[in-house]
Amino acid sequence: MSAEFVLWLGAAIFAVAVLYSSVGHAGASGYIAVMSLASVAPEVIKPTALCLNILVAGIASWHFMRAGHFAWRTFWPFALLAVPLAFVGGHLSLPAQAFKVLLGGVLLVAAARFVVGSRDDPASSEPPLVPALASGALIGLLSGLTGTGGGIFLTPLLLHRRWAQAKRAAAVSALFILLNSVAGLAGNLASTRQLPAEILPLLAAAAAGGFIGSYLGSRHWGPAWIKRFLAAVLVIAGLKLIFT
Repeated sequence: MSAEFVLWLGAAIFAVAVLYSSVGHAGASGYIAVMSLASVAPEVIKPTALCLNILVAGIASWHFMRAGHFAWRTFWPFALLAVPLAFVGGHLSLPAQAFKVLLGGVLLVAAARFVVGSRDDPASSEPPLVPALASGALIGLLSGLTGTGGGIFLTPLLLHRRWAQAKRAAAVSALFILLNSVAGLAGNLASTRQLPAEILPLLAAAAAGGFIGSYLGSRHWGPAWIKRFLAAVLVIAGLKLIFT
């Protein structure tokens, strides 16, 4: 990568980290979208997105926990099976075209989540154990396969089933993303035994964006204003992956 390209990519990743971390997400689908639009190789996209995810999810978890939004009882049933299956998914390597189609589908699902939106209803109950375990297992495997942390699936599930309000869902998703991303990266490194070159400036950009976004999101911002912008980027990248 040229210095100019890395600078451009870092600026885009900074913007993604600000936007996503403000709603408790680490931004993997956004990083994937940016790198896909920039025609970065698929074998580079997955570990890079996971590294950025780990950093930003760690920062977001810290901010949302400090603000008092995290609930262990909501978190652990989803994470119990998700983390080991994220490792399995990270270790697996799909054929390039299958990876692109699966990843494109994930981005389109993420876009739909932002377009449709989620209700901020009071939680009516804690998540039942068996559905939470099963959902977490499926999300964990998919997150490892695609290089995402699974928050784009967990957050809307929590809100749709009225298992958490928006701030609690964001806090739970942030730690869920962090652990899944660590497991997914470990699985990927067990297979490839290397990280992409020139990742340090991208990590710095993501850290700066994640700190700003998660602070504002945990204490000041509401998420509604960024949904359509994020959806547009994800749709473009998802269609590009599937059809090119």
